[in-house]
Amino acid sequence: MEGMPDGRGGARRSAEAMAGEFCGRVKQLRGERGWSLQDLANACGVSRSMLSQIERNEANPTLAVTLRIARAFGISLADLVTTPGATSSVEVIRAGDRTYHYRSDSHCQIRTLSPLHLEKDVEFYEVRLQPRASLRSSAHFKGTREFLTVQKGRIRVESAGDTEELEPGDSASYRADVSHAIHNVGRGDAVVFLVDIYP
Repeated sequence: MEGMPDGRGGARRSAEAMAGEFCGRVKQLRGERGWSLQDLANACGVSRSMLSQIERNEANPTLAVTLRIARAFGISLADLVTTPGATSSVEVIRAGDRTYHYRSDSHCQIRTLSPLHLEKDVEFYEVRLQPRASLRSSAHFKGTREFLTVQKGRIRVESAGDTEELEPGDSASYRADVSHAIHNVGRGDAVVFLVDIYP
């Protein structure tokens, strides 16, 4: 497990420190539930001896083993590997972080504004379109809806055969489980914010 930068841009935490926190977290969660090592082994399908080694920081579990342990506790993988209070509760995405630049070409730039681990639950994007440029999307999962707010420019939205034109400050929501599109119909650049909500 690699360290993450702290909220002040300091040095990354060492892998050893994070591994130690993970081992302590497993032991803490087991203790909170009043489980023995055998109880946890029965719940997650990982041997008692392996769990004991993990808690003593003598074994480096695979992702599959870590996921089994998380499911046994009824929590997400992220919640298992994150020690409460060890990292900031504020997650920041910096404007210049290229990791979040989903797409960038001469006609359309898309930047992800939501944490990547939330993908397929909710996605938040900033979309910049050059004049006469379009962003066309195929159908997402059944029941998905898209919410759009125009910050700059004039936009035409298409979904399920219907169209609407929007100006700065206007918002719209529409089906995204069908083919849909956003067109810049103005003379200048357009900037919109998109939120996809998955069922």
